[in-house]
Amino acid sequence: MNRASNLVAETVWRSIESTHSVTDEQLAILHFLFGKNLERAIRIVEQMGVTRISSQPSCRAIFQVVGESRTKEEYFCFPEHYCACYSFFYDIVNRGEQLCCKHQLAARLAASLGACVDVKVPDDELALLLSQL
Repeated sequence: MNRASNLVAETVWRSIESTHSVTDEQLAILHFLFGKNLERAIRIVEQMGVTRISSQPSCRAIFQVVGESRTKEEYFCFPEHYCACYSFFYDIVNRGEQLCCKHQLAARLAASLGACVDVKVPDDELALLLSQL
């Protein structure tokens, strides 16, 4: 995905975040940019498959996103930078074919719409979780 596509996506995300709602036009633009990954991300969000784990008192956060496989694996991700899934490393890092995976899209969409399951943990618990990635 090129820089222009990235800028368009960011503009749409900021608009969704500011209103906590998404229009059909915004969905069409995101679908054009992300294709089937967006469709999969929407299903994950609709099934309440995104958990935001926030630490206290620092307010740092990571997302835990349920996959769509039969095993319902959960992946930790930072929506704009990283996901622990195979697709992130294969399609994004190695091949550079996509901007982000469906788990990152699901986390970003859920956070933008206020559709996350929120879990609060102490800072040291989040640090331990992150050290195991």
